[in-house]
Amino acid sequence: MKTALVTGAASGIGYELSVLLANDKYDLVLVDIDKLKLKAVKNFIQKKYSVSVTVLVKDLSKPNIAQEIFEDIDNIPIEVLINNAGFGLFGPFANTQWRREEEMLTVHITTTAQLSKLVLKSMMNRGCGKILNISSLAAFQPGPFMSVYYASKAFVLSFSQAIASELKDTGVTVTALCPGPTRTSFQDVVSHDTAKNKITFNMSCPKAVAKYGYGAMLKGKTVAIPGLFNRFLAFLPRLFPRDLATAVVRTMQLKNRLTH
Repeated sequence: MKTALVTGAASGIGYELSVLLANDKYDLVLVDIDKLKLKAVKNFIQKKYSVSVTVLVKDLSKPNIAQEIFEDIDNIPIEVLINNAGFGLFGPFANTQWRREEEMLTVHITTTAQLSKLVLKSMMNRGCGKILNISSLAAFQPGPFMSVYYASKAFVLSFSQAIASELKDTGVTVTALCPGPTRTSFQDVVSHDTAKNKITFNMSCPKAVAKYGYGAMLKGKTVAIPGLFNRFLAFLPRLFPRDLATAVVRTMQLKNRLTH
């Protein structure tokens, strides 16, 4: 049996990707910090798809957690790695909590890069394997009031494109999935309570995003942006001065995340 490892698998895009993998008969290693949701996902998938599901309750913001995960799976060959776990934080950089931003950087950058490094050698030795890193439409421009989040997703995109080039002709592919706004718990975290239901324009559902990203991964596509309008938005910063693109994002953030 083939084995896939998915981080942030208890909900949202990570959960939907886990279901797609199970439907394709992958055994799963599912990682998340939410023990109860992770257990529910395991029970559902095992019952419906008859695949093996191993769950690891891990805080991916801890230093060297990728090595801990790798040791826990005891050298099980990983055919597919999906680095999905992540979260956002809204507010002026001067006022936000550094502890949370440091955790975000660890989850989005350090853990993603280290997990990728740990599985890559065995993938290359076998001459096959796929890595799907969840970036964001945010990766294409600076993001005032979510500066660390936008910058970290830019890292994920750049990192994925670079190692995808390095791995050309090895049989191993790397895909960066860059969705726009998606209706997951992420929106609840980064928006004020009375603004959580305001962001409806261009909002995608996690199932559709996961399906698009999964298909792009199977095809070995390097950058996958679901939705024609999102692809247009990703291209726009190339046409305008960077300061102007940043000002537009600033206006959109204030309009969408805050109440009037």
